[in-house]
Amino acid sequence: MRRIATIYRLGIKEFWSLLRDPTLLVLIVYVFTIDIYTTATAMPETLNNAPIAIVDEDDSPLSKRIVSAFYPPQFVAPELIAFPQMDAGLDAGRYTFALVIPTNFQRDVLAGRTPDLQLNIDATRMSQAFSGNHYIQQIVMGEVTEFVQHYRKSVEPPIELALRARFNPGLEQAWFGSLMSIIDNVTMLSIILTGAALIREREHGTIEHLLVMPVTPTQIMLAKVWSMGVVVLLAVAVSLTFVVRGLLQVPIEGSVALFLVGAALHLFATTSMGIFLATLSRSMPQFGMLLVLFLLPLQMLSGSATPRESMPELVQNVMLLAPTTHFVELSQAILFRGAGIDVVWTQFLVLLAIGSVLFAISLTRFRKTISQMA
Repeated sequence: MRRIATIYRLGIKEFWSLLRDPTLLVLIVYVFTIDIYTTATAMPETLNNAPIAIVDEDDSPLSKRIVSAFYPPQFVAPELIAFPQMDAGLDAGRYTFALVIPTNFQRDVLAGRTPDLQLNIDATRMSQAFSGNHYIQQIVMGEVTEFVQHYRKSVEPPIELALRARFNPGLEQAWFGSLMSIIDNVTMLSIILTGAALIREREHGTIEHLLVMPVTPTQIMLAKVWSMGVVVLLAVAVSLTFVVRGLLQVPIEGSVALFLVGAALHLFATTSMGIFLATLSRSMPQFGMLLVLFLLPLQMLSGSATPRESMPELVQNVMLLAPTTHFVELSQAILFRGAGIDVVWTQFLVLLAIGSVLFAISLTRFRKTISQMA
């Protein structure tokens, strides 16, 4: 009981240290409010207000019909330009698309020939370039077909595909973006808070005070793990309630309490990782550089950005050793699909095992670091 009380009091000390650090407090508030909201809403789900220029060298009823078919919200009003202006406009970034309608285009269409239209795309604007190119093809083909046939013919397909989108019937990006942002931020913030707590004590000289007290390295580490874990869990619970459910109106299918239990196991692993990185760093700038090397692979290869099945098999196997892979799996299962403990218990056990190994490794490194300072 005395050891537990010591760990508790050391954790309370971590809370007070965090309250005296306005930078970290602002970071916590930002990543679980503004960052989640912007991640869910900033990227449009479809093509939106794409700038397009048209070089109409035919000046025929058909070409004018094509020009008038581009309108908001998918495109801004097309800008009619001369051919020499096209390259300069694309180079300057004024247009994402530049469509060239050649001379005698209408005459060739009516004569049954297959004239070519040239579509130039600024491929550096990936999201607009990918979807916009299909929009433009459909618009041009629809207008040409209707012009030739004098009506837009609808062909009945030989089969009917009944689409059923489970867990996100409206295919809304905000549902996915907001929850995945929380999952990624749990990893990032837990590593930052624990690592910064250790480095802050070393820079302020308070770690030497701990060395002369009757406390063990295990107690110091456990205090940092539970205190910073509680901060992140509290921030997650508030964000899910007021930002995700309240502001963004995103429904959560499963149990938030079960998700928080899984997050606590994940935090056991990532906070240990944060302490390990802090023992390798002598200052906050060094810690920040190490964090980038570890955090980007953890987040990008865990399945939160793209499905793991689309990655090389070697990467899939290696990432099974990372806690983020299993945390993403259990989080998606609980929050998106409403899974219970009977579905995610395997990920819970794996996270506990990975967390125990990382804690042991970090504790060994932490003891070595303290012994060098003593």
